[in-house]
Amino acid sequence: MDTLKILVVDDESRMRKLVKDFLTKKNFQVLEAGNGEEAMDIFYEEKDIALIILDVMMPKMDGWEVCREIRKNSKVPIIMLTARSDERDELLGFDLGVDEYISKPFSPKILVARVEAILRRTGQNNPEDVISAGGIVIDKAAHLATVDGKPMELSFKEFELLTYFLENQGIALSREKILNSVWNYDYFGDARTIDTHVKKLRSKMGDKGEYIKTVWGMGYKFEVDE
Repeated sequence: MDTLKILVVDDESRMRKLVKDFLTKKNFQVLEAGNGEEAMDIFYEEKDIALIILDVMMPKMDGWEVCREIRKNSKVPIIMLTARSDERDELLGFDLGVDEYISKPFSPKILVARVEAILRRTGQNNPEDVISAGGIVIDKAAHLATVDGKPMELSFKEFELLTYFLENQGIALSREKILNSVWNYDYFGDARTIDTHVKKLRSKMGDKGEYIKTVWGMGYKFEVDE
């Protein structure tokens, strides 16, 4: 599969280098722009950019202007970076069609995790993957899960959790392993969040919910009964 291109737009070269280093380790091709005008030039030259990481405060053309301009022509995923964690900024960003909003300072690992999650959600990381087991079918590209042909209304994390279970059929998975794999980064909350998600997932799967077995004292295992 071709390397996905990500455009990083920030007037701080140190910030661009930091983000680029982490993304390059994950095999992304990173394009850089130091201001909004440069970003627009690159965006129009490069037709296959998979995602844009966009700083708000920049000279010549700020992040809001860049976002407005891009949204006239494209639905490419956009992650906005800002030094201010102002709710009004976030609401404006979402109104303009921003996919994620991250306040500085941030963990580069978490930024990369968000990038990967958005690309999965938009079907760019695994465009052909369809997994099925025991009447459950998951289409990663369409972000659709069905049980006996009927669509399930799943949250983003429920979908990722079910996908992870199907990809690891018959394997006992600890809560820690599930957290690291599905939540994508060092999660500092309570591992019981998994139990809550599993409970909801089982409910939405109907009779097939029993495929998710509890492994006492450890975690869960997805197993289709013969």
